[in-house]
Amino acid sequence: MDLFDDARNLPIQIEARASAPLSKEQKSFNSLIRKIEARRAELAEWQATRPLVAQTYTRDLLPLQEQCTELQGRLAMAYDAACERKGVTRGERNKLAALIVELTEAVLEFRADDTLKQLFAKYTQADFDEQEAERQGDMKAMLEDVLGMHLGDDIDMTSPEDILKQVEAQFHAQREAQQAAASRRKKSRREEEREAKLEAEQKQLSQSIREVFRKLASALHPDREPDPAERARKTALMQRANTAYENGNLLQLLELQLELEHIDQAHLASLAPERLKHYIKILKGQLGDLDAEIQTIEHSVIMDFGLPPYTAIRPKDLHLMLAHDIRNCTGQIAALQQRLAVAADTRELKAWLKTVRLTRRRAPHFDLPF
Repeated sequence: MDLFDDARNLPIQIEARASAPLSKEQKSFNSLIRKIEARRAELAEWQATRPLVAQTYTRDLLPLQEQCTELQGRLAMAYDAACERKGVTRGERNKLAALIVELTEAVLEFRADDTLKQLFAKYTQADFDEQEAERQGDMKAMLEDVLGMHLGDDIDMTSPEDILKQVEAQFHAQREAQQAAASRRKKSRREEEREAKLEAEQKQLSQSIREVFRKLASALHPDREPDPAERARKTALMQRANTAYENGNLLQLLELQLELEHIDQAHLASLAPERLKHYIKILKGQLGDLDAEIQTIEHSVIMDFGLPPYTAIRPKDLHLMLAHDIRNCTGQIAALQQRLAVAADTRELKAWLKTVRLTRRRAPHFDLPF
C-alpha cells in the first residue's frame, strides 16, 4: 500500500489571490510539489511495470532465446558436415566456415559448449576462451584508461553489475581518501565559515520538519483517544507520520496535515518567507532522492535489455521492447529452421550460398555499462 493513498488527490499548492499574487518562493514551492508528484507517479509506474515485464521475459522470451541458441548450434554443426560433402567448392567452404564461426560465437556468448568451442577452433585456429579473455582484458584496459583507476584482477568483465560495483567501490574509496586528506589539512577561515553556515542551515531544515511532525503527533497521539475505532485509525496515521519523519519527508507530513484538515490553502499562503525557503530546500532534496531512485531503475533496465548507455526510456517502453524482442526471436527461429532444411540438401545449399555476401569482420566495440 502506498504511504499516502488517501492523500494522493489532495492539492498541496499555494493559490494566488487577486490582492496578493504569488511570490517567487511560493511559485518555487508549487513547482517543486508538482515535480515531486510527477516523479512519484513515474516511480510507481516503474515499480508496477518491472515485475510484469520480468514475468513476461521469463515465461515468453527466455524460452525463445534458448530455442534460438539451440538452433544456431545445430546449424553450425550442419554447415560443418556440409563442408565435407563432395561437390562443395572451396569458395563455398569459405562461406560456410565464416558462417560457422559467426554461429558458434553467438552460441558461446550465450552459454558454454565444449563441442562448439572445438568447432570454433577448427575454423579459426584459435581458442575461444583465450580470445574471450583477451577481449575482456582489452575492455578492462580501456575502462581503466577512461576512468583513471585500477579495477583489480578479480573483476568479472562479463557482468555489467560486477563492473559497476567495482567502479562504484573505487569512486567511494577515492572520495574517502580525498575527504581524509581534506580533514588532515587545516581549513581556511572561509571553509570553516561555509561549513558552519551549512550546519546551521541543516539544523533549521531539521527543525522545520520537526515542527510539522510535532503538530501531527500532538493531534494523532492514540493514547488520548477513548474510542477504540478512532484510536486504531490514529495509530495507523501515527505510524505513517513516524515513517515520514524518519525519512525527512516534508511533503508526506504536509499531506497528512492537509488530510486531517490541520492546514489549508490559507495556512500555506501565510507561511513566512524564511519558513517557505526552508521548505523549498527540503523539497529539493526529496526531488533529488526521487530522481536518483528513478535513474537507478532506468540504469538497471538499460543493462537488462542490453541498450546503449544513456538511452532515454520510459516504463511503457519496456512492454514495447519486450514485444519487439519476442517478434524478432520468433522470426529468427523460423529463419534458422528454414536454413537447417536447406543445409540438408546440397543442391539447395549451393544455390543459397550464391546469395550470401560475406562482410569483413569489424573490430570489437565495447559499450560502457554506465
